[in-house]
Amino acid sequence: MATKDSAENDGFVSSSGLFAFYLVALTAAGIVVPMCFLGNASGHDFQPHVASWIEVASQWRQGIMYPRWAAGANYNFGEPRFIFYPPLSWIIGAALGSILPWKIVPGIYIWLCIVVAGMAMWVFAREWLSPTRAIVATLLFAANPYHIALVYYRSALAELLASALFPLVVFGALGVLRQEWSRVPLLAVSFAAIWLSNAPGAVITTYSLALMLAVACLIARSIRPLVLGALAMLAGFGLAAFYVLPAWWERSWVQINSAISTTYNPEHNFLFTRANDPDFIQFNWKISAVAVVLIVMTAGAMVTGRNLRRERQEIWWILAALLVASMLLMLPVSALAWRYLPELRYLQFPWRLSLVLGFAFGFFAAGGGTRRRAVWWLTLAIILAATSVAIAGDTAWDSEDVPAVVESIRAGHGYEGIEGFQPVGANLDELDGESPLVGEVDPKSGDIDAPEMVKIDVARWSAEDKVFATNSKAPVKLGLRLLQYPAWEAQVDGRNLRTETALQAGQIILPLTGGAHHVELHFRRTRDRMIGAALSIASLICLLIPAAFKIRRRILRT
Repeated sequence: MATKDSAENDGFVSSSGLFAFYLVALTAAGIVVPMCFLGNASGHDFQPHVASWIEVASQWRQGIMYPRWAAGANYNFGEPRFIFYPPLSWIIGAALGSILPWKIVPGIYIWLCIVVAGMAMWVFAREWLSPTRAIVATLLFAANPYHIALVYYRSALAELLASALFPLVVFGALGVLRQEWSRVPLLAVSFAAIWLSNAPGAVITTYSLALMLAVACLIARSIRPLVLGALAMLAGFGLAAFYVLPAWWERSWVQINSAISTTYNPEHNFLFTRANDPDFIQFNWKISAVAVVLIVMTAGAMVTGRNLRRERQEIWWILAALLVASMLLMLPVSALAWRYLPELRYLQFPWRLSLVLGFAFGFFAAGGGTRRRAVWWLTLAIILAATSVAIAGDTAWDSEDVPAVVESIRAGHGYEGIEGFQPVGANLDELDGESPLVGEVDPKSGDIDAPEMVKIDVARWSAEDKVFATNSKAPVKLGLRLLQYPAWEAQVDGRNLRTETALQAGQIILPLTGGAHHVELHFRRTRDRMIGAALSIASLICLLIPAAFKIRRRILRT
C-alpha cells in the first residue's frame, strides 16, 4: 500500500512540476516578447555581454575551447577578460550564438534564465508549500521586479543567471539543516555554479549561505549544519577553483580597484543616494524604488501569512534573517560592514542584495494571504504587472545594438573593454586605434608608427598566438597592438625575450637586434591556472566517488 501511495505522490509531483514548467515558460515568454517588437533592451551591461559572446564564439572557431584573453577588447589591444569574468554566462551566450542569429540570442538567453529561475524555485518550494502555493512561488520569483530590472534596466545577464540558481543553494542549505548528507553534493554544485556565473552574485551567495548556516545551528542547537555546510562550500570552491584561483591570484595584474573607485564605491550607492554624479543618482533612485517595492510586498506577505511562521519555523526564521540582513546592508547604517568585510566592497552597489529580496518575496508571497489568497495573489499580480510596465516603459530599446557590435568585430575594429580588467600600466586614453599590429617605436618621441626601417611579415595573429618575421639593418624596437600582461611570453628565434612596456599606453615593446628574426608570442598557461584546474578535477572526483557507490548500492538492491 505504501508503495502505491508513493507512486501516486510521485506522479502528482511530476505532473505539477510539468504544469509549473509550462506556466514559467509562458511567463518568461511574456518578459521577452517586447523584444520582438521594440528591439533588445539595451541596459548598462548589454554590449559587454554581447561582445564577450561573439569573442568566445570566434575563439572556438580558432580551436581555443576555453578563452582567457579577449583579443578584440580595447579595440584590439586586448584584455584578460575571461580570467576574471565567470565563464557560465559567456559560454551559454556563445553556444547560442553559434547556432542562432546573434540578434535573437539575448532574448533566448533571458528566456532560458527565467525558466531556470522558476524551476529552481519550484524544486525548493515544493518541499515547504502546497503544490498550488509552490507553483505561485515559482511564478512570483521568476517575474519578481528585480529580475525585470536586471533584464530591462541593466541587461545584467550574468547576474540574472546567478539569481536563477540561488534557490538551489537555499534548497541545499535547508537540506543540510535536516542533517541530510545527500544534500551536500547538491549544495556544493549549486554554490560552485553561482561562482561560475557572476562574481557579485557569488559574494552575496557566500555571505547568505554563511548566515543561513549560522541560523540553522541556532535552530538545531547543534554545530552539525555548519560543519556539513562548510564541507559543501569547500567542495564548491574546489569545483570552481579553475576560475576562482586565477581570478583571485592575478587580480594584482589588472586595475581591479578601479571597479570600486569613487563612482562605484558601495558607500556612495546606498538606497536613494545623493552622493554621486547625476546619471548615477537618477538610476540609483529607480533601482531603489524596485528594492522598496520588493521590501513592502515581502513584509506584507509575512504579515498576512502568520501560519507559515507556525508551520514552517525553520525556513521562516532563516529567510527572515536573510531579509533583514539584506535590508540593513542597503542602508548607510551598514557602512562599516562594507568597509571591512572581506570582498564585500566588490559588489559595488548595495542594492544588488535585491537578489536575496526577490527570493524571499517569492516564497513569503506564495505562503501569505491565508484567508483570501486568491485576492492576495491577484493584488500581487497587478502590482508586478504595473511595476514591469513602468520599468519597460523607461528602458532604452535598440534593435541595432547587436548588429553594430557584430559588424564592428567582423570589420576588425574591436570593442570597448570592461573597466577594471585592463592590465596594470595600461592607459586606454593613450591607445591609438589606428596603430598597426606591429609598429616601429620612434627612438626620440616614443610614438609607435607604421614600420619604415624594418620589414614585417605577419604569419599568424590569433587570440593567444602572435607569429611574425622581421628584418632590419639596425637594432629596432617594435610596438605591438597588444597590452602588456605577465602571461604573455615572447620568443625570438626560439629564445625567450624579456619584453618592455610602453610608458604612455602600456602596450608590449620588443627590443630586437638588427637582422632577420622569427618572433612568437604565446599566452602561456600560468601556474595558478594549472593549480586551479587540478583542484577542480580533484574536487569533482571526490564528489563522484560517493555518488558512484550510492548508485552501485541501488543497483545491487534491485
